[in-house]
Amino acid sequence: MSMRYQVTVRYGILKNVENVFTQDVGLRKGDKIVIRSARGVEFGIVISPPLELNGETDTPGMGEVLHRLTEEEEKQQEEIEEKTIPSEYSFCQEKIKEHNLPMKLASVEHLLGSKKIIFYFLAKGRVDFRELVKDLAKKYKSRIEMKQIGVRDEAKLLAEYQHCGRELCCRTFLKNLEPVTMKMAKNQKATLDPSKISGRCGRLMCCLRYEDDAYEEMKHNLPKKGTLIATTKGVGEVVDFDILQQKITMISKDKKMIIVNKNEILEQVRGARTSAGKGCGSGAESGCGKHSG
Repeated sequence: MSMRYQVTVRYGILKNVENVFTQDVGLRKGDKIVIRSARGVEFGIVISPPLELNGETDTPGMGEVLHRLTEEEEKQQEEIEEKTIPSEYSFCQEKIKEHNLPMKLASVEHLLGSKKIIFYFLAKGRVDFRELVKDLAKKYKSRIEMKQIGVRDEAKLLAEYQHCGRELCCRTFLKNLEPVTMKMAKNQKATLDPSKISGRCGRLMCCLRYEDDAYEEMKHNLPKKGTLIATTKGVGEVVDFDILQQKITMISKDKKMIIVNKNEILEQVRGARTSAGKGCGSGAESGCGKHSG
């Protein structure tokens, strides 16, 4: 039985990343190839070299590398992108207005050979574009696909660089766009200014996920808010903490705000409060009063 290999490729206008079969073990990162994907035959770029497959990683339905991209194929694709697609975009825009459809055209994509043309659009709900598809199919004599996308995919299509100065993660290496939560932003706590934690798509930046596990682990090592602790600087109730610097802010019996390092904690006097209550030092039964007495 001949050896089988897989190679990781990026393809399509949405920068899809997938593993596909290959018999060309000489492929290297950056090589331009033609693959057969679930969508059809199309252009792709190798992003990691071939790896030998064993039975456990042999995935049914995987695409395959057909051959390396020829100069003629590359020239034809460049011509389509420079000349054909702009006119198709304009024509589709006209027809959208003519049919009064509640949709915004984002981009147009051709698979190799132009056997299939994909029109990407945004809309708030479902759109009946059957008449539009008939117009496009009649005009271009190709299989037409209308693909509705969200704001994150729109950013992948139209935006290039993020606030950090680097190319968008979703355009370069992210395979799946996983959910990003406000909790992740609060953990990292550099700022909660929407303009600084939102990506080009208007949603929370994908990079907030990258260090979230590390922040959660470091947070686990710190006392929770409301916990009463004894430190080298006195006793107080935790009111805040800096996860990255491993510093705790506590309020003492005499209402002073004190910042201590994690290694300055001597012991936990009382666990975190389970409900809103009086602060440290309030009342005869307060934990601070007991310890300091």
